[in-house]
Amino acid sequence: MAGTSTPQREAVERAEAETVPDPDRPWITVVWNDPINLMSYVTHVFMTVFGYSKSKAEKLMLDVHHRGRAVVSKGTRERMELDVHTLHGYGLWATLEQQK
Repeated sequence: MAGTSTPQREAVERAEAETVPDPDRPWITVVWNDPINLMSYVTHVFMTVFGYSKSKAEKLMLDVHHRGRAVVSKGTRERMELDVHTLHGYGLWATLEQQK
């Protein structure tokens, strides 16, 4: 019976190893589409938070609207956590993930 628990433990250890972040890959902030915020408001937030030009902010907003998401910033995990927190303060649905 002791032999049956070893493969399960190895599978769990392998699964955990696969989810370990790679420090060499940058992190990204993703803004997701939502049914609440107006497109003009999302554009305004991108211009205010990131200092993007109106044309860049509108392009990202249209990506959110048509594709369901847009990558709005890229950098260290700590910086992306701050960006996500800031966007949440503006009422946007944002997450961070490691770039693939």
